Amino acid sequence: MPGQDKIIFNRSQVWDMVSDLGKRLAAAYPAEDPPALVGIRSGGADLALRLRAVMADIYGQTPELGLMDITLYRDDWTRLHHRPKVGKTEIDFPITDRPVILVDDVLYTGRTVRAALDALIDLGRPRRIELAVLVDRGHRELPIQPDFVGAVVKTAVDEAVDVLLGPEADAGDQVILRRRAD
Repeated sequence: MPGQDKIIFNRSQVWDMVSDLGKRLAAAYPAEDPPALVGIRSGGADLALRLRAVMADIYGQTPELGLMDITLYRDDWTRLHHRPKVGKTEIDFPITDRPVILVDDVLYTGRTVRAALDALIDLGRPRRIELAVLVDRGHRELPIQPDFVGAVVKTAVDEAVDVLLGPEADAGDQVILRRRAD
């Protein structure tokens, strides 16, 4: 319900979180062996693009970036729609034997990340996979935890966290807490 929406992070706070995440990622990996960033479509894609820009400023070179659609790897895709819209996975570099940072906007149950891990492993065997998220909202159903997180937000199960980045963010970049409609 729109009347119950609450902006929990404004444009400036979102930028600070993204900048801090990018700096922590760059500090964890030397410029000689930078990780590849793989954003989970759709929210993780915009975040991965921004993290890449921050890391490029620090490294003086641009880390490789891939975008991944996980629709058919989800364990609930048949419940979501009988003809799911499958997006494009764009990873045009080898991931075998290199560090990969999987990027998503919000970590909730862990099921999206599990699906992304399955899809990523089908493409090769990375030396290491770590997870970066802008918001961890808890309520995990699987034993998945982020390695890099912008903010932890305590939520109720009937709430949702929406991260608005990129061109769809008409009101500016922000993170919104919403009460789910039943």
